[in-house]
Amino acid sequence: MADDSEWMKLPIDQKCEHKIWKARLNGYEEALKLFQRIEDEKSPEWGKYLGLVKRFVTDSNAVAQLKGLEAALAYIENAHVAGKTTGEVVNGVVCKVFNQPKARAKELGSDICLMYIEIEKAEVVQDELIKGLDNKNPKIVVTCLETLRKALCEFGSKIITLKPVVKVLPKQFESREKAVRDEAKLLAVEIYRWIRDALRAPLQNINSVQLKDLEEEWVKLPTTAPKQTRFLRSQQDLKAKFEQQRAAGGDEADGDNDEETEVAQVDPYELLEAVEILSKLPKDFYEKIEAKKWQERKEALEAVETLTKNPKLENGDYGDLVRALKKVIGKDANVMLVAMAAKCLAALAAGLRKKFGTYAGLVVPTILEKFKEKKPQVVQALQEAIDAVFLTTTLQNISEDVLSVMDNKNPSIKQQASLFLARSFCRCTPSTLPKSVLKPFCAAFLKQVNDSAPEVRDAAFEALGTAMKVVGEKAVNPFLTDVDKLKLDKIKECAEKVELVGKKGSGGGGEKKEKPAAKAPSVEAPAKPSGPSKKAPPAKAAGPPKKGKPASAPSAKSKKGPDAKEFVETELSLEVCEEKAAAVLPATCMQLLDSGNWKERLASMEEFQRAVEQMDKSEMPCQALVRMLAKKPGWKETNFQVMQMKLHIVGLIAQKGLFSKTSALVVLDGLVDKVGDVKCGSNAKEALTAIGEACSLPWIAEQVVSLAFAQKNPKNQAETLNWLANAMKEFGFAGINVKAFINNVKTALGATNPAVRTSAIALLGVMYLYMGAPLRMFFEDEKPALLQQINAEFEKMQGQSPPAPFRGAKKAGAEEEGDAAEEEEVDGGPGDIMDLLPRTDISDKITYDMVSKISDKNWKVRKEGLDEVAAIISEAKFIQPSIGELPMALKGRLNDSNKLLVQQTLNILQQIATAMGPSLKQHVRNLGIPVITVLGDSKANVRAAAMTTLNAWVEQTGMKEWLEGEDLSEELKKENPFLRQELLGWLAEKLPTLRTVPSDLMLCLPNLYACLEDRSGDVRKKAQDALPTFMMHLGYEKMVKATGKLKPASKDQVVGMLEKARALMPAKPAAPGKAAASKPASSAPAAKQASAPARNQSPSEDFSEPEPKPDTKKSKPAGPAAKKGVVGKKLPVKAGAKDEEDRSGPIFILVPNAKEQRIKEEKGLKILKWNFMTPRDEYVEQLKTQMSTCLPKWLQDELFHFDFQRHVKAIGVMIEHMEPECDAVISCLDLVLKWFTLRFFDTNTSVLMKVLEFLKLLFTMLSRKNYQLSDYEASSFIPYLILKVGESKDVVRKDVRAILTMLCKVYAASKVFPFLMDGTKSKNSKQRSECLEELGCLIENFGMNVCQPTPAKALKEIGVHIGDRDTTVRNAALNTVVAVYNTCGEQVFKLIGNLSEKEMSMLEERIKRSAKKTPAPSTKQERPQREQPTNPNATFLRKPAQEEVPNKLKIMYRTYRIQARAQNAHLEQSSPSVTKEFQLDLDVFENNHTCASDIPDLVQHKLDEVLEPVMMPELKIRPVSPHFDDIHNSTASTINFVISQVASGDINTSIQALAQIDEVLRQADKAEAMSGHIDQFLIATFMQLRLIYNTHMADDRLDKKDIFKLYSCIIGNMLSLFSMESLAREASMGVLKDLMHGLITLMLDSRVEDIEDGQQLIRSVNLLMVRVLEKSDQTNILSALLVLLQDSLISTAGSPMFSELVMKCLWRMIRYLPQTINRINLDRILLDVHNFMKVFPKEKLKQLNSDVPHRTLKTLLHTLCRLTGSKILDHMSMIENRNESELEAHLRRVVKHSVNLSGLKSDKSTEKGALRSDDKVIKAKVSDILSEIFKKIGSKENTKEGLTELYEYKQKYSDADLEPFLRNTSQFFQSYVERGLRVIESEREGKGRIQTSTGIPQHSTDSYLPSSSAVPISSNGEDLNAAAYYERLKILRQRRGLENSTPEEDRPPLSSLRPSVASSTDMLHSKLSQLKESREHFQQEQSHSNSPTRSSSPASNLDDLKKRLERIKSNRQ
Repeated sequence: MADDSEWMKLPIDQKCEHKIWKARLNGYEEALKLFQRIEDEKSPEWGKYLGLVKRFVTDSNAVAQLKGLEAALAYIENAHVAGKTTGEVVNGVVCKVFNQPKARAKELGSDICLMYIEIEKAEVVQDELIKGLDNKNPKIVVTCLETLRKALCEFGSKIITLKPVVKVLPKQFESREKAVRDEAKLLAVEIYRWIRDALRAPLQNINSVQLKDLEEEWVKLPTTAPKQTRFLRSQQDLKAKFEQQRAAGGDEADGDNDEETEVAQVDPYELLEAVEILSKLPKDFYEKIEAKKWQERKEALEAVETLTKNPKLENGDYGDLVRALKKVIGKDANVMLVAMAAKCLAALAAGLRKKFGTYAGLVVPTILEKFKEKKPQVVQALQEAIDAVFLTTTLQNISEDVLSVMDNKNPSIKQQASLFLARSFCRCTPSTLPKSVLKPFCAAFLKQVNDSAPEVRDAAFEALGTAMKVVGEKAVNPFLTDVDKLKLDKIKECAEKVELVGKKGSGGGGEKKEKPAAKAPSVEAPAKPSGPSKKAPPAKAAGPPKKGKPASAPSAKSKKGPDAKEFVETELSLEVCEEKAAAVLPATCMQLLDSGNWKERLASMEEFQRAVEQMDKSEMPCQALVRMLAKKPGWKETNFQVMQMKLHIVGLIAQKGLFSKTSALVVLDGLVDKVGDVKCGSNAKEALTAIGEACSLPWIAEQVVSLAFAQKNPKNQAETLNWLANAMKEFGFAGINVKAFINNVKTALGATNPAVRTSAIALLGVMYLYMGAPLRMFFEDEKPALLQQINAEFEKMQGQSPPAPFRGAKKAGAEEEGDAAEEEEVDGGPGDIMDLLPRTDISDKITYDMVSKISDKNWKVRKEGLDEVAAIISEAKFIQPSIGELPMALKGRLNDSNKLLVQQTLNILQQIATAMGPSLKQHVRNLGIPVITVLGDSKANVRAAAMTTLNAWVEQTGMKEWLEGEDLSEELKKENPFLRQELLGWLAEKLPTLRTVPSDLMLCLPNLYACLEDRSGDVRKKAQDALPTFMMHLGYEKMVKATGKLKPASKDQVVGMLEKARALMPAKPAAPGKAAASKPASSAPAAKQASAPARNQSPSEDFSEPEPKPDTKKSKPAGPAAKKGVVGKKLPVKAGAKDEEDRSGPIFILVPNAKEQRIKEEKGLKILKWNFMTPRDEYVEQLKTQMSTCLPKWLQDELFHFDFQRHVKAIGVMIEHMEPECDAVISCLDLVLKWFTLRFFDTNTSVLMKVLEFLKLLFTMLSRKNYQLSDYEASSFIPYLILKVGESKDVVRKDVRAILTMLCKVYAASKVFPFLMDGTKSKNSKQRSECLEELGCLIENFGMNVCQPTPAKALKEIGVHIGDRDTTVRNAALNTVVAVYNTCGEQVFKLIGNLSEKEMSMLEERIKRSAKKTPAPSTKQERPQREQPTNPNATFLRKPAQEEVPNKLKIMYRTYRIQARAQNAHLEQSSPSVTKEFQLDLDVFENNHTCASDIPDLVQHKLDEVLEPVMMPELKIRPVSPHFDDIHNSTASTINFVISQVASGDINTSIQALAQIDEVLRQADKAEAMSGHIDQFLIATFMQLRLIYNTHMADDRLDKKDIFKLYSCIIGNMLSLFSMESLAREASMGVLKDLMHGLITLMLDSRVEDIEDGQQLIRSVNLLMVRVLEKSDQTNILSALLVLLQDSLISTAGSPMFSELVMKCLWRMIRYLPQTINRINLDRILLDVHNFMKVFPKEKLKQLNSDVPHRTLKTLLHTLCRLTGSKILDHMSMIENRNESELEAHLRRVVKHSVNLSGLKSDKSTEKGALRSDDKVIKAKVSDILSEIFKKIGSKENTKEGLTELYEYKQKYSDADLEPFLRNTSQFFQSYVERGLRVIESEREGKGRIQTSTGIPQHSTDSYLPSSSAVPISSNGEDLNAAAYYERLKILRQRRGLENSTPEEDRPPLSSLRPSVASSTDMLHSKLSQLKESREHFQQEQSHSNSPTRSSSPASNLDDLKKRLERIKSNRQ
């Protein structure tokens, strides 16, 4: 007893584990009492026994064990924590209790198991019991079976999962122990009670005797469905209901009964084990199936048949097997084999179910085609096969295939297709058979209803009847409007006979669905009469179709009445009409209708109107009345007052009467004819609108548009389109058949009349409101200019929502299609529009060869195959969904070992998505899911491509298809971290946008939970992010329940995460249906957003409204938020109110000295220094703690919330409070800035933009307060801001740069400099380039002092980037160095240190082109201004990296940039910013043109003329006067502004500006306005060319089509400009040089060729260059080309092709010289040549790789000499030290030589000498030159040019031998060449004579060319020649009024000019002097404006000539 007393004192829990059994027994007894006594299930007392309960049940002492079992049962029943013990306790019970001999112990053990099931632990208990069935002890097995049976009997099959039980049951029947077999039998009977015949299949293989016994037992069972008798804790409400029913008399309610049975129905398939058959196929199966002997093929099929008999098959790649079977069905001649193959297919489909869906599209077409077979057994097998296949897919997926055979020639095929559809419809529900699917089928059936074959007709009737039965008569009727009554009755008769599949079940479901339907109208009833509510539906573009149906159900009956009359009004004869009209109209009115007097007609109309107004609706004969109005003169009425009345009356009749389409057709023609009339147009439009209300807008729209375009009147066409645009807004878009008039709209777009085009574009804008982006697809092929206008219109409409319709409801009855159309809109808004696009069938192009290529072993061949596919798709543009065997082939390439091919395949799949549109759905299984697999690729770029493809697909298919089935969960199952994180991220983004999801999403949960514990941190994070989005669809309860199978440790962790996720769970997007019912007016905008999320926002931001906020719960208790608000229960209202109170008052709390304290703590390392690569949790926590003192709690919660939208809200609040609480903001500025640095690491753009908005306002406020940042604040903020300067989005970068500029006002620029220097070390090239640009700006604005630590060190670091591989970085670095050069001049080369030769040459080149001329003074002047703080967005002082601006144009360029940027700045500043001293108020300028005259117009005048080194007699520069003519100035300022936008960095801005300028240039009267702006415009243009070249072309994100469009605009503008010579000549030399540089660079840009139509672009540039050369000022362009050639030869970096092209231009200019020599300022050209020769002396030129530059220069000088002779030596006035010039010596040689050459050939030796001197050149070049010339003559395009060159060549080298070149040509060609030369010669002769009147040099051309028709050579030939010249001179002088003397007085000079000819040289001298004199005559004449002031005394002439001759001689020597 002493021992006893010891343990008696112990506490209960210790007794329970005592080693003495009595102590334990006592402990158990006391525990039992204690457990029954504790009332609180959550009492801490329970926790003590958690670890002991297992001991209670496994006690080794039988007596104690019994008591322990009782105590355990009490514990489990009452303790909250008992669930945690389930596994171990049940395991103990099974192993240690069920083997006990005592029945009581077993009973208690069994009760414990059942109690655990009651506390929601059924799965764990079931698992343990099933494990117990494997125990060797038969007692245990028997008791386990018994417990399972009890559990099933009491809890039912809903809670006890039968699949695992059924799986182990057959094994129990084989037990040796009879007791086990008997218990198994009892369990089987119990299971049968719940699932009936579903149990037969799994038990079919047990012993036949046992099976027979079972059958007998099963028959005895009652047929009523079993009921659950014991309930879970969560089912207590059900329990109460059950007890009530019992009390009431045990009769269950029907509904409940139904519900139970429906839930309990178990699919036998689910209970089966899947069998793997692919590996069991015979090895030679694929050879045998192709064998020639049918017996072998049969053997192969038999093998498959036996394998496929397994009712459930393991998933695998059945592609090859299916293809083999398909081939047998399609091609095998033996029908028996066809039937076998069909059976195999059917069995495969049945065994795989949904997993077979992938192959459905492959086999359906083949089976349908094979229905042509007559043999019944084949047809039956095919029917079974296609029915089995149908069950694995959806009707939508195979609809295209079925529709394609519906009009087959073979009646059997048509019949079987219809019968198949009828059977398929039976298995559909209204939701799976939407109108969009049914519509095309009905159209096909209606054709078949009239088929000649009766069996086809019957099949069609049956199909239509079935459809009617499934979706209801109302839904099918709109498609049957044209069916006569007999046929309609037949259809209805068929409908009555139809038995739907699973009638009972579906009936029950149907009833249930009807219940809400019945309620719906009652909810909406009050809204109905109010009018607008009817209009709401069309606006709800994304609502599910079901919403509309119940609403419209009640009105169906009321519709019937009017409808019948509406459509059946027959056309009446004129006599009948007259009778009817006479009955209701006054007699006088009838008589005067066609009176000759207009007043009488008017009076008649007035009477008519009165009569109509008084008539009753029912008795108004509408058709008769309108026919009377149409009676002569009808619509040809000439008096407008009468006509107005007529049109008004038509409108009245349409409004008041029952107006039919027949009546409408009488008047429409007349109305359309008057629509464009100035006086009657508005009445006509009103009448049209009234008819639209009566007969439905869709119908009238179609009629009116086709009538308008059938006539030629453009006014009518334009006004019709305007009316239609307006009508669409008034009526809504429901039912409008876009296809019907889209072609007319296209016609209108191409109309010559601008009004028609404008109206068409406006109409498209309205349609865009309703249709969205797909509308653009109709106009893909339009011209770029037109497309641009259409896009501009669409952009205007973007973001707007369509107005709520307010017409058309009144007569909803008339719109039979109204509902249907609305639902279709609702069903698939854009989808339907996509259906209208013409699609190409490419299946015949997907050949077997191509498919085999794609699967080839050689990757190159595979690539070739893929290229072919891509080409086919891009050529087809829009394709049909039938793409043959392509899906299987592409699927194989998605796991290609060559990653390039994987990427290419992904690109093709993107192409397919866009091309196929919504029909893509059917390929999701076989092609879409494999794309998800690619997300697991190890390469990031492949994953990114896969994600892009996936999103492109989802855009077309929606998410439903992806979430159905097990595919997604299978993907998540794969333990690939990349795949998991990408897929979860994608799901987290997509799920919140969905309103409903398929139930299959549940299948993903186990894998989602596995991801929460994945090894990879990224996967875990993504899984956590995805939890709330899963929860919003599946609910918290279901997700917690799904954790049941997890291990306890994992489970606790996951449940904790679910708790967290519950708080973050987003609300589902509101269904537009509800909104529409409750508030029709506002529903339109909401619906718009829902229908086109992609248009307004990215998918991630799409979900911004439905955030579960407290206030939503208050405001709309009926909305979805309220349902979700279970968590909040009753709190929300109060909490919300409380919040509101808290939120008033200041949000920034001023804590004195807190900032200083924080600085101290950081210095003393008491807290973490704010320095990290990415923010870790400890930083965030620290900041949170620090901020708690400065901000109210609610704001802090928002700031550190998980949801980014809360951040946006919080920033908004901070912006509001910043100004009023600025001191408090400054006191916690360090914390505020730190919080914003955290936001820089967020990926959400909307947060980022809000952050930047706040920062801009913050720095504006700080600079106004003259606050200076401390180093502590700056160092924790600036480095993170600089990270964002490398952001890929332009808007972000622009804002960050604006903030950096503002930063310099609150923090020393020299301190900002080092931060930027650190930024240049980033890996991000954008960041490097932007930081370098900023450095340049700092140096430019603040001088060299900002460079830290020293200018030399800083510059060396910057210099490193000149060699960067990224172009933008290189350019930025060069620009920054140029900024330094502009500040400190040549010193820059010392500072920058050693650069490589290439880098140094780049730098020198850039400095030469871009630097300012006088660096030093400019800095002094600019410095004081720079110190002034400028506008917050003033980063426009920066030069964009790519612009290299010619020095003198820099100012101009800056002006543009300032104007353009200031515009943006204006938009960005949302707070009143400080106005600065020199800030421009651009808004004022733009809106008020009168004040424009006050702006000094910087760019108005040609500055170039001042700067060019041209010796002008006087410099005329107009002063800039503020008193300009107002009009001129406003135009000028407008043009300046538009030109400034041409150089914009934004492509669209630039294109719009170019379009405006183009408009001006194309109209001759307006083009003059451009005068004075040409240089400015060209500068802007070549800047844009550089911008494209350096930036846009390198930017992969930009669409190359946009760039192409911009190029096209630029070139188009230039061509317009250079076709006007007056404007073209205004271009100055410097500008032309840069322009040519830009154009040549563009021609050589290899990237252009990669753009589509790149070649065409280059051809256009070529044409443009020719224009520029022809039309520009010849001096300027020649000068420009020379300078450009010089630059290109100096620059080693340039391409040799560049110089070559410049030289080609020069050669062309040389060719023009004979015609243009008069217009050229030779002095300037020679100066340029002189400068060129200074840089490139003869020796240096010859050292170049090519001799072409040398030859070019030589030819130029030769040509000039040839054309001007020795007077060229007088044009060297502009050259300093001309005696030292190499040019003069060269010219003298040439002149001397050409004189020799052109001299008469009497002196043979001279001639030979001249020839010999050029001999070498000729021999070397002659063959090259001539072969080139003959090539040109032979080519079609250049033949003329070739002949001219040949002529000139012959003139130059008269003895050239052409024989070798002509020898091998045809006689015809030779005569052609000779004839051509003769023609040119005669032209030249004629020209020479005519042109002598225009200037001397022209006739000198003739005289210097020794032509074949030269003056005959004789001893006195010289005289003849000289006399001839003198004669010409005389005529010339007379013409000009210079020849006053008599003919006699002329003789002496002539004779005196005829000295004895001693030698040919003397003769030439005399000729020269004559020419010289004649030239002087001309100069005199030109300078003295034709006044004959000059004395013409022969004597003085002679003296002059003698002196000059002497001078020439001395020069020669």
